Amino acid sequence: MIRTSFNADWTVGPRTTYFSELAKDQSSTKLVTLPHDAMWGNERLKDGSSNIACYPDGEYEYKKRFFVPSEYRSKRVAIEFEGVYNQAMVYINGDFACQQPFGYSHFYVKADRFLKYGTENEIKVIATTHKDSRWYSGAGIYRNTKLIVGNLVHIAFDGVKIDTPDIHDDRAVVSVATVIENEGLHTVTTHILSEIVDANGTVVASDRSPITTFAGESATLHQRMLVRDAKLWSVDQPNLYMCRTTVTAGDELLDEETTSFGIRSLTLDSERGLCINGDTIKLRGACIHHDNGVIGAVTIDRAEERRVEILKKAGFNALRSSHHPMSKSLLYACDRLGMLVMDESFDMWTSSKSENDYALHFPVWWEKDIEAMVNKDYNHPSVIMYSIGNEIPEIGSPIGSIWGRKLSEKIRSLDSTRFVTNSVNFMLAVMSDLAQQKELMEPEADEAGGINTMMNDLGDLMANIVASELCTTKTAEAFASVDIAGYNYGDARYLMDKDLFPNRIIVGSETFSNRIDKSWNLIKKNNHLIGDFAWAGWDYLGEAGVGRVQYDMEEVTHYIQSTYPWITAWVGDIDIIGNRRSVSYYREIVFGLRKAPYIAVQRPQHYFKKATLSSWGWSDSISSWSWNGYEGKPIKVEVYADAEEVELLVNGKSVGKAVTGEANRFKAEFDTVYEPGDVTAVAYIGGQEIGRMTLHSASGGVMLEADADRTEITASDSDLAFVMISLVDDYGNLYNTADRKVKVKVNGPGLLQGLGSANPASEEDFFR
Repeated sequence: MIRTSFNADWTVGPRTTYFSELAKDQSSTKLVTLPHDAMWGNERLKDGSSNIACYPDGEYEYKKRFFVPSEYRSKRVAIEFEGVYNQAMVYINGDFACQQPFGYSHFYVKADRFLKYGTENEIKVIATTHKDSRWYSGAGIYRNTKLIVGNLVHIAFDGVKIDTPDIHDDRAVVSVATVIENEGLHTVTTHILSEIVDANGTVVASDRSPITTFAGESATLHQRMLVRDAKLWSVDQPNLYMCRTTVTAGDELLDEETTSFGIRSLTLDSERGLCINGDTIKLRGACIHHDNGVIGAVTIDRAEERRVEILKKAGFNALRSSHHPMSKSLLYACDRLGMLVMDESFDMWTSSKSENDYALHFPVWWEKDIEAMVNKDYNHPSVIMYSIGNEIPEIGSPIGSIWGRKLSEKIRSLDSTRFVTNSVNFMLAVMSDLAQQKELMEPEADEAGGINTMMNDLGDLMANIVASELCTTKTAEAFASVDIAGYNYGDARYLMDKDLFPNRIIVGSETFSNRIDKSWNLIKKNNHLIGDFAWAGWDYLGEAGVGRVQYDMEEVTHYIQSTYPWITAWVGDIDIIGNRRSVSYYREIVFGLRKAPYIAVQRPQHYFKKATLSSWGWSDSISSWSWNGYEGKPIKVEVYADAEEVELLVNGKSVGKAVTGEANRFKAEFDTVYEPGDVTAVAYIGGQEIGRMTLHSASGGVMLEADADRTEITASDSDLAFVMISLVDDYGNLYNTADRKVKVKVNGPGLLQGLGSANPASEEDFFR
């Protein structure tokens, strides 16, 4: 089939009803190129929901006119939508063509029966958001679309599936299953040629076989090919192959497809843990939401690729999509760059977390959406496990366990080559029981605060509840139906469950960043613990302010999220524009990936204030020694290091030494006085220096620096250039206390996709 971008020349505006269509004000629509986030262009509401960053819900209508040639009468025409949020309704030439309630599933619309040939046609897509998300979801056709045109006999959608069942030192077997659909009127015999092509373009294996299909039916051909001296896919060496599939009948070419894949093996046991190609690997994981910061929920290929590049450079080797299936663009980037994936299906099953969320559709649609996720993921070597859900409230009940088993078995019936997990929050699993034990629930979170507030307020008591016999029994059946037990904030059970359930494999599917040193120590020493997924790897829109630092609070709030103008959660290792925060370098040291110490300076304006951090928070510190206006005033300096001790020097004079390393949580704090110049941290083991870091104060004139991540981009809807704008001195030192109003103008054929800072409480528009 021929696939072409269908992203250009759409209009978007408020949804119209049948009776209002003729009276519609056309000035309310605008021309857009997909992917597009309809929510992102709205004005934020000061009294809006902080879950979705105070953006309003809405109903949106997309339209596109497109020409269909007369010769398409003998073809099959379909349109692929990689994601429409939410409640997608598709109409072609005014007639209903397709529905997709779940905003994160890709789906295909078979268009033939609705088309008019030799003339223009119109497609309309309705998207609706209304109290259906716990984070910023965006709205509309926010992922790519494609027009697919093929012959009556063709390869089915997602119809090539590749396995690598046998891998040896000098060879590997590649198994290719190809589904052929015959939508014609006659029985047809075709030949399928499958060629395995390496990175150099060389055909390293091939097979040509006949296959006959009846009219109106499909058939599957299985081919096994031997690849000698196969280059295996791994995190460190993400070698990829291409399968080129050609379908012919006599001399006629009916269809062709290219499919990227990797050759690698997965094994799992309680002694060696998770192994890829026979080598044990520990997951240094990051949880990520789907938005792309200053461009909203728009899923442009380059934005997804850049996220993976930055996260891998920061020391992560695995991503968990939270809490929804990952985009195709992100999966391809993970394949190319060597990033492992836990792809997650749902944030809810039959119990709603928001008034109008997917629980209203789950009982009818769950199988179709699981099929869509597995079909999307099947050929991606980066995907190593599927998660059947996140923090499902009913998971602790017998009926909830039945649903979990159904989901697990459905996935296994579609893909037996990967593992299944379930990201379980023990608190939610026993919530109904805890409600009857009031003494365990002090302080009790109000309804608005939700589970995040309750977990934060319970503090150390939460660990006692997680480790209780109640949690042991309530979750036993749920974990028995999966291959890997996902523990959300369940590190209190890491060691005890090694004895209670000796065959259970555990992953920290969601964890507090401020406990990474303690949990990683356990993970390193115990192979039944295969890794950790931090909440969160990348800051995200919505759940506004859950990671903020509050100062001199008169009383403790029982609502952890903030209100307008807060827009981001402020919990990520990476901020929304791609800068690494202090916690990112701390984590890199804990992982053993950074030998040099790292300096983080707490903002001096808060020195005498009492700081209150949430469970997801990190100190309000940045790596800078430029604090104009605070000369001679006290300042606190944090130094992170995997060393026996560190020394801090200000302008060459020693402030003192402090012990650090794992026993001291890899951190030392120094109180000193700010003096412009430089600050240096020196790390020592056995009295010998092993590394140092120096920060210099910015001085002199303030310069604006614009640094593009690439100097050339392709003229397409899939590419972007990210330009970081900074205020620096002549030597490139950051003026972090300076502030200027910046205007941006784009000349030429490009357009400005978004403009903004990482300020988590900004009121600025992201377009002007």
